[in-house]
Amino acid sequence: MKKITAMKLSKLARYRLMVASRILAAIIGGYALTSALSVLLALLLPVSRSEATLAATMLSFVLYAAVVLWVFAARSVMHIWLWLIGAALPSWLLCWWLMPGAAS
Repeated sequence: MKKITAMKLSKLARYRLMVASRILAAIIGGYALTSALSVLLALLLPVSRSEATLAATMLSFVLYAAVVLWVFAARSVMHIWLWLIGAALPSWLLCWWLMPGAAS
């Protein structure tokens, strides 16, 4: 009887950790990816700096909502984290390289 209870607790604990990981991925990973892509878009748009910043900021709200929805719809937590890191890190590096005076 105690073994069954311990198994249920471990399944419950595992489930709670997976939900917590998804919440952290949505908040932290979603923010990192959205901000990186928003800065990148603002740097790449062929309009004035203020218009590019405004357009990238408006698009970032839609992008962040889409990332949060995807995080909770995806099947694997590990896949979520790998995808978020794999997309955010190159975006940040490209932003750093494209910013005037940053790479010199």
